[in-house]
Amino acid sequence: MSHAPFSARSALAPGSAAPAPVAVSRREADGSVPPRTALVTGASSGIGAAVARRLAAEGRWHLVLTGRDADRLEQVAPPGRTALFPADLARRGAEQELVDFALDRAGGLDVLVAGAGVGWAGDFTAMPGPAIEELVDVDLLATLRLVRSAVPHMVAAGSGRVVLIGSLAGSVGVRGEAVYSAVKAALGPFADALRYELRGTGVGVTHVVPGVVDTPFFEHRGVPYHRSRPRPMPPERVAEAVRDAVLRGKDEVYVPGWLRLPVRVRGAAPGLYRRLAGVFG
Repeated sequence: MSHAPFSARSALAPGSAAPAPVAVSRREADGSVPPRTALVTGASSGIGAAVARRLAAEGRWHLVLTGRDADRLEQVAPPGRTALFPADLARRGAEQELVDFALDRAGGLDVLVAGAGVGWAGDFTAMPGPAIEELVDVDLLATLRLVRSAVPHMVAAGSGRVVLIGSLAGSVGVRGEAVYSAVKAALGPFADALRYELRGTGVGVTHVVPGVVDTPFFEHRGVPYHRSRPRPMPPERVAEAVRDAVLRGKDEVYVPGWLRLPVRVRGAAPGLYRRLAGVFG
């Protein structure tokens, strides 16, 4: 594989000042347009890894991939123009180091796919305090900090797209996943508000809302997926939706599309929805 592995020692020292965003002329010496750059988090498995593979298959993307498991990240990273940044984005300052690394390697940042996340399943009253804090830190706060670090560079360049990987649990709430539902619910309004702020800058925001995806997520959360419906879909289906949303500039995407139906029922008839969810959810 042709990777550009990253050593944490070459990152910015903690507490050091980050360079101000500047507009970059994205052209090679011969005048040609260089590959676009996509920064993908959570790329060591699941949806993030599938997104990386899908973009790499096109042959016109420079990928910057990050995940907490350095060995796994190396194993799943596609060949080609791929730079790796193993990191725990819950650590304060890691998000700025990652953005600076991407800018240094690629000269710009066209797309950010924020897919890193953890889960926990069980009764809320039995959820350990550290598990609550980790879930909020990884799934929400780390994402907000990363977007905050990346967006100014996109605005300065006059183009870019932020893709936030949400969950149906954040749209309707899921039994046994109270905290996960809460943090994913925050991403939808955040995407809307940020989109309003960035209007006219050339930077777009996409909220991708997948249903059940066949990834190691359920193993890591401690409880396997046991429902017969909806059936888990392959992460490649979500990756295709992410690619399509980036190319078409879509604001919100449900995967599969029929998942909009329960969300609309909940909005139009919340009482009916809650009665049905109490029986089937």
